[in-house]
Amino acid sequence: MKWTEGLDKFGLGLYFLICLFAIANIFSVDEGLGKKQLIFFIISCIAGIVIFLSRSKLFENMAGIFYILGVLLLIGLFPFGTEILGQKNWYKFGGFTMQPVEFAKIGTALMLANYVSGPDFNIQNRRSLLTAIAIIAVPATVVLAIPDVGSVLVFTAFFIALFREGLSGWFFGVGFILAAVFLVSIAVDPLYVVLALLALTALYLLFNFRKINWNIFSIASVVGVLAILSAISFATPAVLEKLPKHQRERIEVLYKGEKAFRDTSGYNLLYSKTAIGSGGLTGKGYKQGSVTQGKFVPEQETDYIFCTVGEEWGFVGSTLLILAYALYIGRIYYLAEKQKSQFNRVFGYSFASVLLMHFSINIGMVMGLFPTVGIPLPYFSYGGSSLLAFSIMTFIFFKLNYADKNSLV
Repeated sequence: MKWTEGLDKFGLGLYFLICLFAIANIFSVDEGLGKKQLIFFIISCIAGIVIFLSRSKLFENMAGIFYILGVLLLIGLFPFGTEILGQKNWYKFGGFTMQPVEFAKIGTALMLANYVSGPDFNIQNRRSLLTAIAIIAVPATVVLAIPDVGSVLVFTAFFIALFREGLSGWFFGVGFILAAVFLVSIAVDPLYVVLALLALTALYLLFNFRKINWNIFSIASVVGVLAILSAISFATPAVLEKLPKHQRERIEVLYKGEKAFRDTSGYNLLYSKTAIGSGGLTGKGYKQGSVTQGKFVPEQETDYIFCTVGEEWGFVGSTLLILAYALYIGRIYYLAEKQKSQFNRVFGYSFASVLLMHFSINIGMVMGLFPTVGIPLPYFSYGGSSLLAFSIMTFIFFKLNYADKNSLV
């Protein structure tokens, strides 16, 4: 059919496949929630139809409005939000709840794409770069104040889109080093960390002595970087002490193991690993998982839904699901790179990167490779806000891709 030309059937097919498999797994955990998720999916599809019937330029022209609305919804949580599981990041309307941070990601992706694709943007220009960073930082700062640390990490995904547009890789290198020093300083005495940094710096300078253009600026830069890293290292124990007990334990679980906190912050992870491991090669079968059906894992329909897949569908089912996500996210990156419009490309990279961050953190979380931070698995975890927001981003991108393929420009 002519109207389907330019419609990416492979990408949309993977979207529907993941969503339907998710509903089946949520139904296995709780039939009532499974029915609700099916309703959310139908609503998401209706939203998708509305998006496909809209003009593609609407999203570019209205980017500022979507962005401001998203930020205002986040700010509104402070006076009007409802606290759930220790975080005041929900609005409650009767029997329904809405998590605005999921929709703020849409507005941020659209606004960033709108600004970067503008005629005055030059990533080599300091003002342009700082403005782009501010677009990301404003909602991220509000989210951090809620506090919702997990969602703040997701906002860093937008820097991948900026990297595609020319952002220096030094930003990622510096971020990685800062994070590494913080994490190492949790398990190692900060004094030893600082001594190791000094030794590594000395070795680097020794082997590159003749290549370095020695002047006051270069010397000050080396001293300044070492001072910052040393400060971070020495401040790490104090930062941990000021964290709420449950957040501190979630980090310590990575170093001491979940069994050391089996009655507190390690409980979820302990039973999550038990469920995944008990699934074996092919799983116990649909609705046959003893851990899943016994509801031993708290939040197993949301953040820990992957343990249900591991127990009921085994290594084979888990691998196929991970492969489906990899193909899907890779497909979005591929299509984004093929866009003739820079707005479309930046939005596509932003969307794919947010998906990648959610997916990586969630899977790492349920396998004990990352602290529990309350990040849902895209399309898969139970929740109307998450499914609807991700679906809206999905249909906006595939609408933009559809328009791009049918464009004569």
